[in-house]
Amino acid sequence: MDVAIIVEGKNDKSRLARVLSSDVPIYCTFGTLNSKRIESLRKEIGERHVYLFTDHDSSGSRIRGMLRDVFPDADHIYTRKGYKGVEGTPEEYLIQQLEKAGLEEFILYPPPQSVWEMQ
Repeated sequence: MDVAIIVEGKNDKSRLARVLSSDVPIYCTFGTLNSKRIESLRKEIGERHVYLFTDHDSSGSRIRGMLRDVFPDADHIYTRKGYKGVEGTPEEYLIQQLEKAGLEEFILYPPPQSVWEMQ
């Protein structure tokens, strides 16, 4: 499966990159979308299947709405209300959301903790 994820900012991108294979390109809107940036995203993403992962706030909702029009077949991934955006979402919850979206093959799971590390 050839996929791409669109997030709002570079901190969101670096947070997701910690739990995703480098096979999945992560694109940023940088918080604003104009026709030039939208066209650039469309060109860069090409025929990949798109996942939209924006913050759970008014800005994220606005950006998600604009991107929904550009990528009508995109799947939507959501962070929980109360987390400080995608960048403030715990990795364990990011992984759960990526699994829910069907992206297991691209997830970089943390190694299991040994009994000694847990004490």
